[in-house]
Amino acid sequence: MKQLHRFLFIPGMISILGPTGNILQAKEGPGEKQSKSGNQPNVIFFAMDDLNDWVAPLGYKQAKTPNMDRLAKQGVVFTYAHSPGVFSAPSRAALMTGLNASTTGCYGEDPFQYDHPDLVTMQMSFKQGGYNTYGAGKIYHHRGGFLDQRSWDEYYSRSQEMRDMGWEMNGYHMHDVPLPTPYPYSPYYTKTGREGGSALHLEWGPISNEQEDKMVDAIRTNWACSVIQKKHDKPFFLALGMYSPHYPNYAPQKYFDMYNRDSIQLPPYKADDLEDLPEGIRQNMTNRSKQHKELEELGVLKDAVHGYLASVSFADAMLGRVLDALDASPDKDNTIIVLWSDQGFHHGEKMHWGKHTLWQRTSHVPFIWAGKGISKNKKVNTSVSLIDIYPTFIELCHLPKVNNLEGVSLVSALKKPSKSIDRNVFLPSNEKGSYAVINTNWRYIRYIDGSEELYNVKEDPNEWYNLAADEKYRPIIQNMQNSAPKVFAPGVTPKNDLKLVIEGDSFHWEKKK
Repeated sequence: MKQLHRFLFIPGMISILGPTGNILQAKEGPGEKQSKSGNQPNVIFFAMDDLNDWVAPLGYKQAKTPNMDRLAKQGVVFTYAHSPGVFSAPSRAALMTGLNASTTGCYGEDPFQYDHPDLVTMQMSFKQGGYNTYGAGKIYHHRGGFLDQRSWDEYYSRSQEMRDMGWEMNGYHMHDVPLPTPYPYSPYYTKTGREGGSALHLEWGPISNEQEDKMVDAIRTNWACSVIQKKHDKPFFLALGMYSPHYPNYAPQKYFDMYNRDSIQLPPYKADDLEDLPEGIRQNMTNRSKQHKELEELGVLKDAVHGYLASVSFADAMLGRVLDALDASPDKDNTIIVLWSDQGFHHGEKMHWGKHTLWQRTSHVPFIWAGKGISKNKKVNTSVSLIDIYPTFIELCHLPKVNNLEGVSLVSALKKPSKSIDRNVFLPSNEKGSYAVINTNWRYIRYIDGSEELYNVKEDPNEWYNLAADEKYRPIIQNMQNSAPKVFAPGVTPKNDLKLVIEGDSFHWEKKK
């Protein structure tokens, strides 16, 4: 029987779709630039979701991350890297456009494509630089309509259901994923009468080991490994986005078995941690602290951390599959791997379970580079931001210049880590006008109402003592304020004002009437 193919037009390319909807091949459209350099490295872009600094390469002893350790020995670990946003949507938009939310207006869960259709995003830059481009999983935000479809030779999806939702990337909004028994599994649900749903917050549980390769991260990783093992006639950019360790914290049983639940050490908590916060944020976090108190009353704080650590080790095992595939490929010596997480996650620090804060546990993330031209088994201890990734690729991979990128290239630090110089790093909030400025000594936070926090992170790594009211620190505050924008862009069109229009395997946003 003859196979039928459909054609999908995405700006800059023409893609042929197979009967299952996967992009089979792509031809360059008008304006594509061929590679001008014979020494462009391949790039594997390995993303984690909600992974904070609880990994061995950052000195956290409890997590078992042998493949991150393996990658760290092969390259450079940035020990004090920070996310460019406080949750997935704005962080990934900033990272992939090279522009802060204060410039684009992408503060929340709103698609940048509607208001900024002319932005040259990262995969577009690789395509214009002569690369073949491949993607799978959560690189942009996971909800339908957020994937920037432009300039991919192939973006993998495992089902038509996923594409019919505008390329939803969650995995747990679908109907083909393995779930624990019982479902929900977490006592936060089973002991309280809460009903289950999809992608549940504070939900964790083991999956049978036999179902590991049915889990979304394993499916996508196996596909990415097949791309790595191909013979490539051009340099390739391969972006692979894990959903782990985002809630729900599901992982095969063997990753739970790597940890003794009773021996798990909880992060340090301070009972009056919220008392010296400005009134607005104190009230907000006091309301949020009810979740921490409930987990405490249920006696499941260690269980919650156990689920997270199991998910971290599961994601680490997927990294191991990628490293093994690369080691067995002809491109082993001409490939760069970058591991990053979109932002971190609180596990009761400041009585909070989640992200969306301007504190350390949200912003501090793993960030590891390894491969061709990069120093081996080194650490950079100065402050950097993940918004630096895009300009680093421009220099390292000889890509066409993109104007007005707001990060800085890290190439010099990758080649000579000991020469890296500390700087102030800017972190916008999901609330326009609120922000943090961070360096290796200080974290300064300013809220839209003018209230402030200041922490000496050298002496107070838990950020327990807010020094902002002490006038002797005013020169430090003023210096850090100078690193923040003077003007914040208005927010982009809210998602609630837009309608997602699905057109076959493509989509676009329209203003609601």
